[in-house]
Amino acid sequence: MPSLTPTPAQLRNMFGENLRFLARDYPSISALSRDLGINRTQFNRYLSGESFPRPDVLSRICDFFSVDARVLLEPVAEIGMDAGRISGTYMKDFMVDSVQTVPEDMFPSGFYLFSRRSFVKQNEFVRGLVQVRRDDGKTYLRGYEPRIALAMQGIPADPSAREYRGLVMRLEDGVAATVMRRHGMTASFNYLSRVNSFENNYWVGYVARTVRETSSAPRMARLVYEHLGQNRSRIMQAAREGGFCSLEELLPFHQRLLQPNDIFR
Repeated sequence: MPSLTPTPAQLRNMFGENLRFLARDYPSISALSRDLGINRTQFNRYLSGESFPRPDVLSRICDFFSVDARVLLEPVAEIGMDAGRISGTYMKDFMVDSVQTVPEDMFPSGFYLFSRRSFVKQNEFVRGLVQVRRDDGKTYLRGYEPRIALAMQGIPADPSAREYRGLVMRLEDGVAATVMRRHGMTASFNYLSRVNSFENNYWVGYVARTVRETSSAPRMARLVYEHLGQNRSRIMQAAREGGFCSLEELLPFHQRLLQPNDIFR
């Protein structure tokens, strides 16, 4: 017997429940609606099941959260986000569960302050904030490029263009992440291993860009991650101070781990 077609009210309610699920880890609804380019009042109507977005707005929401239009019909917890993207018969013996599953104690969820040398302004450094999260057994990271960095490359600096996401994988002595911007045609590869420190909350490694070699612009740089835990004041400070800075403006331990005067090998 064929299943009954959902009513408009049922579709709105399902979408509202799914949208609340997707928004659960976002710092605030105001920030989320702003990043999506949706009026806050209208966004609240979506959340409550009172209203439903136009097709173009629905497409924007699905792209933003990396889900498909099944958010109308099925609970997103059952659909999953990015589920199976690196699985499949061809790779099942290579990208095994032990690679795709990153233990929480190896690379904790939450916010991280990172720093590295800038690729576009060689005498300066970049510091920023990324969030690491778990979903459907996989580990992801998410952050935003500095506005000025995209402007220097002629790329629109709206939140959608600035956002990048990555899939984190487990290695023998650390973690690696492949990171891309939305609809991007280039990526970066990040490798990190834990550093012995008082709070055991630092990782150091490198980032490599997938661009052609040139004589003037490097493609690799050392990278430092510092787990901020639940320290809200430090998280907010890192968000405010993200972007280009001088070496002296970096925290002393970040400076030490980046080894700015040593050749990167």
